[in-house]
This record gives sequence, C-alpha cells and structure tokens, in this order.
Amino acid sequence: MTRTAIVVGAGPNGLAAAARLAKAGLHVVVHELADRPGGAARSADTLGSGTIVDLGAAAHPFGVGSPAFLDLGLEEHGLHWLHHRYPMAHPLDNAPSALLHRDLETTATALGVDAAVWRRLHRPFTARPLQTLQNVTGPLLRLPPHPLLMASFGARALWPAAPAARLLFRTEAARALFAGSAAHSMLPLGHLFTAGFGVLFGALGQSIGWPVAQGGTNSIIDALVRHVSAAGVEIHTNSHVTDLRQLPAADAVLLDLTPRQILALAGTHISARYAGHLRRFTYGPGAFKVDYLLDGPIPWRDERTAHAGTVHLGGTLAELAAAERLLGKGRLSDSPFVMLAQPSAADPSRAPEGQQVIWSYAHVPNGYDGPAGELVGAQIERFAPGFRDRIIGRLQTPPRALEDWNPNLVGGDIGGGSLRGLQQVLRPAPTLRPYHAGAPGLYVCSSSTPPGGGVHGMAGWHAAAAVLRDLGRG
Repeated sequence: MTRTAIVVGAGPNGLAAAARLAKAGLHVVVHELADRPGGAARSADTLGSGTIVDLGAAAHPFGVGSPAFLDLGLEEHGLHWLHHRYPMAHPLDNAPSALLHRDLETTATALGVDAAVWRRLHRPFTARPLQTLQNVTGPLLRLPPHPLLMASFGARALWPAAPAARLLFRTEAARALFAGSAAHSMLPLGHLFTAGFGVLFGALGQSIGWPVAQGGTNSIIDALVRHVSAAGVEIHTNSHVTDLRQLPAADAVLLDLTPRQILALAGTHISARYAGHLRRFTYGPGAFKVDYLLDGPIPWRDERTAHAGTVHLGGTLAELAAAERLLGKGRLSDSPFVMLAQPSAADPSRAPEGQQVIWSYAHVPNGYDGPAGELVGAQIERFAPGFRDRIIGRLQTPPRALEDWNPNLVGGDIGGGSLRGLQQVLRPAPTLRPYHAGAPGLYVCSSSTPPGGGVHGMAGWHAAAAVLRDLGRG
C-alpha cells in the first residue's frame, strides 16, 4: 500500500520535503497559496521588462553547498551557479574596501597584521565546507555528522561577535569583514553565538563562495519543481488551505508555515501545550527591501567593490555594532546595516544591456513602516558618490508589504523567527523533536524549525526524515 503525504506550502523547504518523501516512494501532494511555487525564493520583472529581480533571497552560500540540494542533483535539473570575483566586500570611509576572496590565503594576506589570526579562525571550515554545512544545517541538539569539526566550530561560535572581533583583530578591515558576516544573525553583536555567524559566512565565502543562481533565485525553485514533478509529486497553486479537514486523509501532513500561520489553521488538533509554545514564539527584526535599476554599475569609491556579489554597508565595527544594538531595542539607526547584492555583475541576464539590477535591504524593527528607503540610498551614496544619479528605477518593499506578499515573513522577518536566546536552538518549541507539530501525523518543515532561514531546503529535508522514521522507512 502506497503511503501518502501532503505538504502545505511550496517554498524551498516544502519542495525539499516533497522531494525526499517522493524519493522514498510516498505519493506527495503540495498545496501552495500563491499562483506559483517558491515562497520567498521567487523572482520577477518588477523593475520593468527585461529585468529579473529576486523578491526574497539573492546570494546563496547555503544553497550551493546544501546537503539537500546536492543529494537531489539540482544542477542536473537546470540550475547553474554563478560566482563574482569577490564573494563579499565591506566598504570603509577613507580607506579601501575590505574584500573577502574565494580563497582563505588571499583574504588573509590582504589583512596584514591580522593574517595569522584570520587563517586560524577560518581554516578548519574552509578546508571542509560541505562537512561544516552538514553539521550546522540540522538541529543543534543532536550528535552531528562530524563531531570534532563541530566542536571546533562551537568553540568559536559561542562568543559575542563584537567583543571577539575587537580582541582578535587589530585592523578595521578584518573587524568589518567579520562583523558584517556576523550581522546576518540579525542580533545585536554583543549576544552570545553571534561570532558563529561571522565564522560560518566568512568560511563559506572563502571556499564554496556566495553565488547567485543564473536567471534569478527562482531558478532554484524551477529545478526543484522539475525534480519533484519527475518523481510524480502533484503541486496545486492558488490553493489556500485554511482547514486541514478540507484535505484528504494522509499518513503525514507537513506545514511549511511559521507559528502564526499554524495557529490560524483549523483542524490541526495540536495539543494545548504545543499551541502555547507557538503563541510564545517571537519574530525577529524586519527587512526594508529596496531594488534599483541603474544605467550602469554602482560608482563605488573603491572600484573593486563593483566586482563583489554581496556588499555589507555598515561602516566600522563600532558603527555596525551600534546600529544592531539599537535594532535589538526596537529602534532604527540613522545609519542602518544594509545588505546589497549586485547580481548583474555576474549574470547579465538580470537587466537589459548596459543596465544593472541592484538588490538591497536594511535591518529595521519588525513591522517598521517609516522612510527607511532613504536611509538605504544614503548608505550606498556614502560609499559610492554619484550613485543616485545612476538610478532609473526603484522599488521599495517595507516589512508589511513583504508579509502581504508572503505571510511567512511576519513583520518583514525573513528568517522564520528570532534567534534570540534558546529560540536559536529550540525552535519552534522547546522539544528535542522540532519537526513534530504536537499532533499525530502532523509536522512542521518551515524556517521556524532548524536550521532556520535561507534557501537551502534543509528544514524540509529533516522534517521529511522525521516522517520516514515514524513510518518505518528511515
């Protein structure tokens, strides 16, 4: 008798779950609220005909090395990764940009007196990036696949990023490179475990890179859809599931939803205790997204910055740490941390000839609806005088608009929930079975479960593994 599974939500995690279950012989049906699959990993021509704009994530250090994506062989289904000359740049006032090279030795040598410490900090993980990802892209409360490597990472990850950077490094360049990567946590840089983000993102950039998907992030979804369709998975779009009782009986139901949407869903039969945990789940800061169409490259003061895939705009460690500390208090700095991607520099298909699509967002308080778009432009202009003169199109998407577009992005939170405190390791509830949803046959596979946000599919991959274990097929 064929086992059946239903997945609610066709983001990268939902599709990865569907792929693993179909691979194990289950009949899988996916229901998606939107008119096409992808969740927050979609692309569209929102800046005009001939443009490709990533509506959610843009650069993919976790995607290129994702154990799920590698197992599924997405490159055999049309996915192509494109790398910039530099994975990341961090401009500084009155100084050259700090550059992350796709090579540990080259990066370290450019950091001068900090070279030796930079090497020692990153070398174990640049040497074994895929094993590092196998360790960190699953529940942290488990025996990791590579225990000694994980112990080495844990010894570095424990520390707060800002004090660690001040202690370890003497140059502003090294401190800025490290702090910009640590800021991906969307936590104040004085919090424990933020150093882990600095080490991890830096190590991935200096090994497997921070590539973009040719043709836009939606190309990752296209490859996943081709894979699951070939395996017989049914995908129903424009299918708004509000009550699980409207679905046919199945051996397992997997929810690619965050706690707020799960609580609003009827017919889940989750326990009162589990529901209480979901009500106490907290969401993190939001993203205020601004996309630009330019008549040419950004005129960076340091011209090398134009060849970087991702650019961190936050100034020095002190300035960046101050902005993120204010954010942790629910306030927005006049100089917020801005993440910027230049996909057109590696992928000319993103814009008409001679033009460039620029993707950016600022860290803002959850649900913020103020004029953060002007602050984003000011941060870019600060390091690229004349930037505003190159703008021929601009689209601002504040946090509430992000949530309207994708309900999983609550208040603009792109990570599926805050990483503060125990919620970093025990999400979405304090349990050692994070993918079980408090009712028989019901599972959670969204970014609100380990390992959290990002286009890597690993939450869905692990949730599918939990289903298969329960069905005796693990």
